[in-house]
Amino acid sequence: MAKKRKVILITDGDVYARRAVELAARQAGGRCISMSQGNPSVLTGGEIVSLIKSTPYDPVLVMFDDSGLVGEGSGETAMRYVATHEDIEVLGIIAVASKTRHEEWTRVDVSIDHNGQLTPYGVDKYGAAEYELGRLNGDTVYCVDELNAPIVVGVGDIGKMGGKDDYRIGAPITKMAVEIILERSGCHGIGNEKNNETNS
Repeated sequence: MAKKRKVILITDGDVYARRAVELAARQAGGRCISMSQGNPSVLTGGEIVSLIKSTPYDPVLVMFDDSGLVGEGSGETAMRYVATHEDIEVLGIIAVASKTRHEEWTRVDVSIDHNGQLTPYGVDKYGAAEYELGRLNGDTVYCVDELNAPIVVGVGDIGKMGGKDDYRIGAPITKMAVEIILERSGCHGIGNEKNNETNS
């Protein structure tokens, strides 16, 4: 039986997200599937699983994006396929807030605000705490509740948040979200620190 690959799913895929996620993957000693970047996502779930299997190290960080489409768009279809694949173990999901017109939302176990503080409330795209407990609005979160991930961490718009998550300052919010998921899963430090280039 093939060893399951340990994966973190991220519900954002623009170029800012890619830079932040690539950096967070290097810092965790894992890999980022850079080719999963897209707004909206262009790779199928099957293509993404093949790329995940080709990477030499866990954890593998993968991006999905629906670009504000109503219901389950291409990003969520791919995310569902990856999350339910028999060779994939989902360690957690980073749910990214957006100012969606359609008010799609998901439950989150914890959020990180733009100051790096944990909060039981959801956050908005700028990383400011909202008023509803454990609920985050986003445009690629339609099916997150159904995936039964061990932990869902809510954050603002990855790589942005008014400059608070810029990759040039180390993408601290994204990095923290990855660390929380790895610590909760007991997989902290599973990556190979000597060979932590991103996969393309």
